[in-house]
Amino acid sequence: MTKLTGQQVAAEGLTGWTHLYNGLQTRVGSGGFAAGLALVNAIGAAAEEMDHHPDLDLRYTHVDVRLTSHDTGGVTARDVRLARTISALVADAGLTHSSTGLTWLEFGLDSPDFAVVAPFWEAILGFERRTGDYDEEVADPSGALPTIWFQQSGSAEPRQRWHPDLWIDPSEVQPRIDAAVAAGGTLESDSEAPSFWVLADPQGNRVCLCTWQDRK
Repeated sequence: MTKLTGQQVAAEGLTGWTHLYNGLQTRVGSGGFAAGLALVNAIGAAAEEMDHHPDLDLRYTHVDVRLTSHDTGGVTARDVRLARTISALVADAGLTHSSTGLTWLEFGLDSPDFAVVAPFWEAILGFERRTGDYDEEVADPSGALPTIWFQQSGSAEPRQRWHPDLWIDPSEVQPRIDAAVAAGGTLESDSEAPSFWVLADPQGNRVCLCTWQDRK
């Protein structure tokens, strides 16, 4: 199964889903735990039949769903098919789902020699080391905690070593930038847009807003 590009995923026109860092995500408003559990059971049965399994997070008033193909490290046709099936199950249950406000968070650590520091973070967090979209990263095997990736940098001091990468839907980028600037932040760079934008808080601490656009 081949990993789809961001443009190919967008061309599928999936309603209620957003493409965030190699996965499809949606949130189903259940209105209550019992309805959410019933939906989870229905999704589980469909997933077993398709032999492709989503990550499900059941909360009191909603169910979060994330789809990715671990063998390719991204979204494939399997995920698109299962997304359509889940959308149909949501509709059959009289519920609605949306991608509004959904995010995917990871952390980047700037280092002049990341091979030196990566083993420490792997050990202290109980993560596993792997090669991903970046040269090197450590990830929670359960997928519950944010991945840490290592960015080659210089050694000049002082400098910000840690920065969050927040993946959001492209439609939410400008409103999020406007809100951050209104809260006292600055847009430091859009030179890599629409892949990512760099913003800083009033004290200069940076964060990247990331999207699937212009990525493989």
